[in-house]
Amino acid sequence: MSDRTTSDRTASGRTTSSPTTSSPTTNRPTTSRPSTSRPSTEDRLLPGSGPLDLNQLRTFLAVHRAGSFTAAAHLLGLSQSTVTAQIRTLEQRLGRELFERRARGVSPLPYADDLAARLAVPLDQLAGLADGRGGGVPEPVHLAGPAEFLGTVLLAELAPLVAEGVRLRVTGGLTDPLLEELRAGRHDLVIATRRPRGRTLLSEPLADEEFVLVAAPAWADRLAGRDLPEALAEVPLLSYAEDLPIARRYWRHVFDRRLHARAALTVPDLRAVLAAVTAGAGWSVLPGYLCRAELASGALRLLHEPADPPINTAYLVRRPAGSANPHVALVREHLLAAARAC
Repeated sequence: MSDRTTSDRTASGRTTSSPTTSSPTTNRPTTSRPSTSRPSTEDRLLPGSGPLDLNQLRTFLAVHRAGSFTAAAHLLGLSQSTVTAQIRTLEQRLGRELFERRARGVSPLPYADDLAARLAVPLDQLAGLADGRGGGVPEPVHLAGPAEFLGTVLLAELAPLVAEGVRLRVTGGLTDPLLEELRAGRHDLVIATRRPRGRTLLSEPLADEEFVLVAAPAWADRLAGRDLPEALAEVPLLSYAEDLPIARRYWRHVFDRRLHARAALTVPDLRAVLAAVTAGAGWSVLPGYLCRAELASGALRLLHEPADPPINTAYLVRRPAGSANPHVALVREHLLAAARAC
């Protein structure tokens, strides 16, 4: 390697020298050109560097299945702020938005559906190994709905599944709070007396329940031949709630008028109302499925047989993303099949 000197003349006429290093003509280091090959599918789906955080992936899968950050937090035993932060970090890591935030819950975007499909089996297997299940025995199915409908109709339909090893955890309650608990991840399936609004829950018609106006034979004999509904003012009204929701609906639908009456007895259990009516305490409007046996035996009598009785539809409701528990799908399919057979 050689050095040469170049001279520069300054403004004062003096000459200054500065060394200049010549460029080597041999042994020039080579630089690798960037690869022109296209990245693999995995690289395109996961644009960041390094492995993904397993806890963030578990949280993502829980949110995808539950349909909301709140429900996922309940399932994971985390705070909602922790779930939100983990999803935000994962989105930044992936360079993609995973969920569309809505007023009630979240809706997965197409990329999130793809990612969840890839993660579900390995994460579920890992969870089974971690808690000692080894993926062998599915968790119980959490089913909720009106206690009377569950006890009178659905549990009999599900008896064969229980005999085959399906485990159930059944909760009774009113539709509105049960739907909120479903969104929060406390139930897998809910029987609702109305179709839920919005897109955070999926619902399917399950059964139609017909309402009937009934009383014990003694009251039916006293009312025979008299004008209805006026004659009922002399008979005690029995209801499961103070605002008489079923009776008011029957009055509007059948008699085309408002019901102006006060209940003599309220008890928040339609089975108890049925018992009181059968014992002769007064009249009530009840679901037909609940008093079918009493009507058949003569323990109760129909007070009115309208050509178009009021009907209410029960819905089977679930979260959109479904459940990793295969028995949830088994219970749902069994109930829908039984409904179609009726």
